[in-house]
Amino acid sequence: MQVWKDIYNYRELLKTNIKKDIRGKYKGSFLGILWSFLNPLLQVMVYWIVFPFIMGRAGAVDNYLCYLVTGIIPWTFFTTVVNAGTVSMINNSGIIKKVYFPREVLLISQVCSGIINFFISCIIVVIFCVGTGAGISYHLICLPIIAIIEAILSLGIIFILSAIEVYVQDIEYVVGFLLNMGFYAAPILYQMNVLDGAGILQKLISLNPFTVLISAYRDIFMYHEWPDVSGLAAVFCLALVILLIGYFVFKKLEKGFAEKL
Repeated sequence: MQVWKDIYNYRELLKTNIKKDIRGKYKGSFLGILWSFLNPLLQVMVYWIVFPFIMGRAGAVDNYLCYLVTGIIPWTFFTTVVNAGTVSMINNSGIIKKVYFPREVLLISQVCSGIINFFISCIIVVIFCVGTGAGISYHLICLPIIAIIEAILSLGIIFILSAIEVYVQDIEYVVGFLLNMGFYAAPILYQMNVLDGAGILQKLISLNPFTVLISAYRDIFMYHEWPDVSGLAAVFCLALVILLIGYFVFKKLEKGFAEKL
């Protein structure tokens, strides 16, 4: 496919953008890249202290601190990529109007830098697993597979959102709202049994791809078992469909980028 040829031809630009995304995110801050650790860690600590008092049943989760870490850090990976990817075309409007290069490189670099930061953040997960007594096991070999599925899903989504954002710049605010809602639409803070008897709400949350992904992360980090292969396969197929649709939408709308930007 032409897209792979273009990416290969512009691989140096891709590498440069990945480095820029990683280094530039916290440029000028005192702690720099350490914020990649501190942001999710502080979020975890807040929910660990507050949430059991809000929902008593959440407090019944064994090793709730580890449960939170294995949910919040994968979700942070997704939200970081989606938020940055949505405004990627707008933020790079100057170079887009002046220089030709495959615009999708900007989005792929966001996903690549996101997955690198995620793997770095997984050090926190391992520390918490060991520190809270959950331990680690050989099931962690599945981590790259799960992360790649999440990355493909994220890339497909930002193909669509970044292209629409060029034409309708309110999209970034809608995305921020939906991500806040989505945080509670997956079992990040709670177990699925909290929703017993919730009817259609329980069904919808069980069908959420992130319910499958987060459960898979917890299986390999916390419970030391193989993730649900059929569930991951379904999410992988969904991610590929979204990626193909997203790329089609992106290429269709790309023709008007220079004019709109």
